[in-house]
Formats: sequence, structure tokens, C-alpha cells
Amino acid sequence: MTPAARLSAGIEILDALAVGLEDGQAVEKTLTGWARRNRYAGSGDRAAIRDLVFDILRRKRSCAASGGGNSGRALVLGYLRQSGQEPADFFTGETYAPAPLSRAERAFSPQLSTLPMPVRLDHPDWMTADLTQSLGPDYVEVMHVLRRRAPVFLRVNTARTSLEKARQSLARDEIATRPVPLAGTALEVLEKPRRVAQSHAYRHGLVELQDAASQAVVLALDLPDTGRILDYCAGGGGKSLAMKALSRAEVFAHDIAPQRMCDLPARARRAGVRIAHLPHEQLDNVAPFDLVLCDAPCSGSGAWRRAPAGKWSLTPERLADYVKTQAEILDRASALVAREGTLAYATCSLFKRENLFQAAEFANRNPSFSMQYQRFFTPLEGGDGMFIALFKRK
Repeated sequence: MTPAARLSAGIEILDALAVGLEDGQAVEKTLTGWARRNRYAGSGDRAAIRDLVFDILRRKRSCAASGGGNSGRALVLGYLRQSGQEPADFFTGETYAPAPLSRAERAFSPQLSTLPMPVRLDHPDWMTADLTQSLGPDYVEVMHVLRRRAPVFLRVNTARTSLEKARQSLARDEIATRPVPLAGTALEVLEKPRRVAQSHAYRHGLVELQDAASQAVVLALDLPDTGRILDYCAGGGGKSLAMKALSRAEVFAHDIAPQRMCDLPARARRAGVRIAHLPHEQLDNVAPFDLVLCDAPCSGSGAWRRAPAGKWSLTPERLADYVKTQAEILDRASALVAREGTLAYATCSLFKRENLFQAAEFANRNPSFSMQYQRFFTPLEGGDGMFIALFKRK
């Protein structure tokens, strides 16, 4: 496909997404559906179109302002202008290219620097107060970072290999990496990230895809070397695997939606570890645990580079619901912690309502737990925005 034809595909996909961003899986579903209907598109074309769509979704509001509307065509037009490319070079109407620019489109000349800050920083107006309160002087810089693609990070399975040996194995597959100061287990992929899944290191469980800040959260935990650990909101199980690589304790994975853990058995086999699945009805039978990690459902605002649709589907009401759910999870999970055990609370959120304030409110209403540690990782440190708080049961 020509570059112009890829832009046409992006326009089609963005138009299909116009009414679907409230569904967290809408982007992936729409991209997959387009690929099935257009099997002539090779893997390189599909990857380029995917990158285009995600780049525009990260900057959807400013692209709309630069392009003169929210249609797929206007968003792509705005994206080209922001990227310093001449739209008329691509909007030619030739084979599979977008139709030529209209007179109005040619005449439109927006000045992005004069637009309101939420437009320039690509977030809804209602978030401004929360974001400025939560990020303080870093607000502008963090939001600019979230308009760009996230790095690709790997977690080295230190139970099987060392950081340097993993780098050497990846290099043999022409995948260049470098260590990441944020987490001693992390490597950033510098070249050919799409080769990782076919690499020897990945297929043999030496590395696993995981954000560097997520790895830093696990490294901050008070991991027992023996006993029992519960990953209470395990999701795909990335933190379960990371904890098991660092501890000889028995690790249990639980999620209120067990289907989220469907890939965990295969991932655990590849890593050479055992993660025990724990159904909800059996939690009380196995408790207490020496460590309970609650990586709670949240706004996902710290990971908007990876899942930009969440930025546009989040509402004040949804944020309030997340805060309520997090408090309920903390209260339920705290009952599963052994005496002198640890309760860990984590989110991938930028909002203090989900982070510092949530942790403080839990400590206030649960005097049997004392706050031991808390830290907020911002995207300025390289990884996603993450928060971790540790409470010790008295």
C-alpha cells in the first residue's frame, strides 16, 4: 500500500471508531475487522495503519482542531499538519488516496498555540482541575509525554537468566535493548520491537513484555521469600509472574473476571513457574496471605500512551465509580492479610483521587493497618504513570 492508501485506511477506521470509544476494546476490534476485510494489506501495512490510528487517538483533540472537525478525514488532515507534512501531497484522489482537498480545507489555517490548554495537551476539559492538582508543576510536561508513543519494555526473568545474557540473546535476533534505571529487571527495546514475540528469549521465557513502572512497583513490594502471596486483581497476570520470579513463596492469582487470566497458564509455562488460580469462592479457605497485592481497576490514565481511547471515554461519573470500587476492593482484600502481613495497593492512574487520597482514606478507616511506603511514578521517569502504597497489618 502507498502512504496515501494507508491514510485512507486510517480515515475509514477512525470513522468507524467515532461512536465506539466508550468500549475499551473498540480500537482493537475495529483494526482487526478492517484487516479481515482487506486481506491484501500486508503485515507492514497493518502495522503502519495501526500506528497511525493510535498516534491520532493520542492527539485526537488537537488533531481535530488542526483538521477542522472530528471526522476521520479531518483527524488525518490535522495529524499531517501537526507532523509538518503537506496534506495536498497525499489527498490527491488518485488510486486509493483520499479525495483532493476542498477549497475550505486548503484555506483552513489553525494556530494550535492559541487554543485552550486542554486542546493543546489533548484531554477533556473536565479533567483539568484533577490533572493540575495531581501533577502540579509537571502537568504540562506529563501531558505532552502522553501524546507520544510509549517505549517497549521487557522484564527479564531473573529466575532463569541475567540482564546481560537476556540482552545478548535478544541481540542475536537483531533486537537492540538497553537497561532502564527505573527498574533493575527492565530492558527498553530500541530496535525491531515487533520481533520480540518470535525471539528465542521470549519463546523460552527469558523475557516478558511489561512496562518498566509496573516492574518498579513489583520491586517495591515487601516480597516474602516463603509463605503465600495473593495477586487479588491479577488481570493478565503480569505482576503474578514478576513476583514469582523474585520469590519462592507460593503465588495465587485471582480476578473477579477469571477470563482475564486466560493467557496466564501459557505465560507461566513459558516462564517455568507455577501460578495457582484461586476462584473467588475459595479465597477465605486459603487465607490469610503474607502479601496481598491489589492492582485495582482504575482510570488507566497513567497508561494513556498505550490505550489512548480511555482518555476520551472517561467521564466524571466513571472516575467516581472507580474510586468507589477501589475502596471496596481494599476493604475486602484487607481481611485476607495475615497478622504482620502486607497489603499493597497499586494503580496505573495519574489522579490523586485514585492514589494518594485513596490510600490515605483506607489508612484512616483501618487503624489495624499502618502505612509503610508510597510512591508515585510519573511518565517523566520513562514508564507509565503508576502508584504503589504498602500497608502493614499490626
